[in-house]
Parts: sequence; C-alpha cells; structure tokens
Amino acid sequence: MSTTDTALLVIDAQESFRHRPYWSDADAAAYFDRQQALIDGACAAGIPVVQIFHVEPEGAFSLASGWVTALAPLRVEADAVFHKTRHSALVGSGLDVWLTGRGIRRLLISGIRTEQCCETTTRHVSDLGYAVDFVSEATLTFAMCDAHGRAWSAAEIKARSELVLDQRFARIVTVEQALAGPLRQAA
Repeated sequence: MSTTDTALLVIDAQESFRHRPYWSDADAAAYFDRQQALIDGACAAGIPVVQIFHVEPEGAFSLASGWVTALAPLRVEADAVFHKTRHSALVGSGLDVWLTGRGIRRLLISGIRTEQCCETTTRHVSDLGYAVDFVSEATLTFAMCDAHGRAWSAAEIKARSELVLDQRFARIVTVEQALAGPLRQAA
C-alpha cells in the first residue's frame, strides 16, 4: 500500500464539543498540536484529508447551531466532507462510496472522541477489510464515570481503546508512524 490508497479521516473535530458540559481544555493543546501535524503531514504527502462531522437534529450538534464547523484552532482543507448521524463514520454518510471510488484501502483514524466515534469507525472499517492506523495521539476524549461510580481519566480511556484495538482492528501509531506508511512497524 502507498499514499495513493490511503486517506486521513478527521472525525468530529468540531466546535459542537465546546458546548457540551464535559468539554475540558486539559488535553486540548496536545491534541491540537498532534492533529494539525497529522493533517499537515497528510497534505504534504498527497494523502486525501476527509473531514467528518457528527450531526443531530437539535442542540450543539445540529447544523442550525452553527457549531458544526472545524474545531479552532485546527486548519483543515478537506478533500471531502461528510455528515454522519451514527457513531461509525460509514453509516449513512456516503463515505464508503467515496473511499471505494478512489481505491482507498488504508485509513488513518483521528479526531474526537477516542472511545466513541474514532473507535467505532476503526472497528467498522477494519471489519470491512481496510488496513487501519489508529493515531491515538491525534484523538481527544474526556474523563467519564462508569455505572459503578469509578472515575476514568481521559488517559485511561485512551489506553483502554489502544488495548482493545491494537493488532485486532488497527495498528496503534504516532503521527510520524502513520505518515511513514504501512511498512514501518509500530513501536
């Protein structure tokens, strides 16, 4: 595989999240740095950048809210933009048709939230036969509490996603490893 059969998915990196009660700036700066490096690196390598926005009928994720736009300070000049209403970026968005039509067989996964739309999309595309690089450092999530009252930090949630995805559904890679291509093994 080469860069000609690879695409970068930037999933749900949208202003809508700033309007949710769980939004936290704690990890945002590191995420913005790594996400932008991945976007810029993909553009420089000729890898198409696909921006995916989550859309809901009402609230912060509705088109009427005005917040279904790239999350500042990210600069994304997307080759294609898709709207989704489910966790997987492939369900009902038309993305699958776009990928197939361009001969894309390898996907670089990034965006927000690590354990939700990024992980769900990773599992889905892997099951469809795509080679997947999960660029965990270019994903963002937020602390949560489980049904038993245990608080999980964003770092713990990301580590859990890496654990369950690695070598089952994806390679867990850094930005640099993702841009180096599929021949380089993840550390």
